[in-house]
Amino acid sequence: MSKTQETVLEIHLDALAHNYNYLTSHLQSDTKVMGVVKAFGYGSDASEVAKELVNLGVDYFAVAYVKEGLALRDAGITQPILVLHPQPINFEILIDRCLEPALYSARIFRSFVAVAEEKKQKDYPVHIKFNTGLNRLGFWESDTSWIEERLNETTSIKVKSLFSHLAASEDMGEKEFTLGQIENFKKIAADMTERLGYAPMLHQSNTSAILNYPEAQFDMVRTGIGLYGYGNTEEYDAKLKPVARLKSIISQIHMIEPGETVGYNRAFTATHYAKTATIPIGHADGISRKLGNGVGSVLVHGQKAPIIGNVCMDMLMVDITGIECKEGDEVIVVGADQTASQLAESMGSISYELLTAISQRVKRVVCRKP
Repeated sequence: MSKTQETVLEIHLDALAHNYNYLTSHLQSDTKVMGVVKAFGYGSDASEVAKELVNLGVDYFAVAYVKEGLALRDAGITQPILVLHPQPINFEILIDRCLEPALYSARIFRSFVAVAEEKKQKDYPVHIKFNTGLNRLGFWESDTSWIEERLNETTSIKVKSLFSHLAASEDMGEKEFTLGQIENFKKIAADMTERLGYAPMLHQSNTSAILNYPEAQFDMVRTGIGLYGYGNTEEYDAKLKPVARLKSIISQIHMIEPGETVGYNRAFTATHYAKTATIPIGHADGISRKLGNGVGSVLVHGQKAPIIGNVCMDMLMVDITGIECKEGDEVIVVGADQTASQLAESMGSISYELLTAISQRVKRVVCRKP
């Protein structure tokens, strides 16, 4: 891979394939896979990721909002797409573009049925979400009879799946709670299946549950962060490959004397003769100000260069004292040797936040070689 000459986010599809194959190696042969590509494919490139997942054999896609589903359709994705958090204002176009909504409350249920009936739909596929402990979205166990009654009043929709979401499947200290969620979902699914008179697909597992709770695969699993190279623990991170690799360059090098300051608010004061480098990436590109003042770092020729002073909107400065480098040299912000998990942990966050914060103004470059 040639060295970059500007700030870029490389999307490594070979790494994506590795992660997909690793995750599916934990599945039974008949378990379907739903690839989660919301938030621009966890900050990468949803369309390119989706196209590669189609080649790899993914069965379903999931996005958060209708707009994300439309972008996949515009990119030529024909696989079924579940919209996890749809809003009524988008129901018409959702149907027009053959997206499948999650119905998670009485309001959303009634609103979607009204639109489906107005558009003269019959057996339009919907997915019913149940709350088993995350307490974010979803019907309650006690709502099954209400759902049955509403379904009996219309032929416009048909339940394609029942699903729920685990709250702490990556934390084995919460195993008892997670097992309780799984059992609760089994109970709800059995009740609803009997009421429906047929067996819809069931899915509850996310990436960490695929790895930690093989008994909870049901008919399909949903994987998001794992596809992009992160398993929520050091053990699984080591077996996955980061798909997104954020790189930049050294724009300018300065020699700083003792007592001189760097950046806004003079947040860094040199205590010795120092060499600093200015990098063309800042908080408008997704690099949090929390990473400034020595909290975070970048890699220059494999050596850590701490971020000094406050992160600017379009730039950041690093201390390269003792590192042999020159203007124009490549800088690694996130990659195989400094992962999103590691950098995010330094500011008390998680890989999800750092990856999805990478601005759309950062150029995406699709790569096939790891």
